[in-house]
Amino acid sequence: MALRQLRVNGDDILRKKAKPVKEIDAKILALLDDMWETLRDKNGVGLAAPQVGVLKRVVVVENEEDIYEMINPEIIASEGTQTCDEACLSVPGYQGDIERPMKVTVQALNRDGESYTVEVEEYPASIFCHELDHLDGVLYLDRATNVRPIEKNEDDE
Repeated sequence: MALRQLRVNGDDILRKKAKPVKEIDAKILALLDDMWETLRDKNGVGLAAPQVGVLKRVVVVENEEDIYEMINPEIIASEGTQTCDEACLSVPGYQGDIERPMKVTVQALNRDGESYTVEVEEYPASIFCHELDHLDGVLYLDRATNVRPIEKNEDDE
């Protein structure tokens, strides 16, 4: 496993559409492992392959005790709406308000190539939507309002 360099706003790769994974091979498995290490190093909750410079449809999400590895993920259903306060590892130092579905159902492959479906609500739904947007070259800034610097807590210093 290795830390990968995060790509930040202004890097052209973040605006490109990622390609589907045709075969889950050693490179894809290494990418998943590296993405986990990078995500945890940066204290994030989700990471898409384009954020580490790889134009493949691969996402990892960790929310509390739930972890997801998603290869070729697709939102197959959504319902409701919620307004979320989002930030992004690729847009450091800023946050914004964004409208997302309240509930999403995502179909994907796991690292063993097995298809699975997961339904998530509220905050996890916003994480999934945010990360899947990255696969299509969309940053949360494209959908957000009230983008502003992240306020630091005294505990962060």
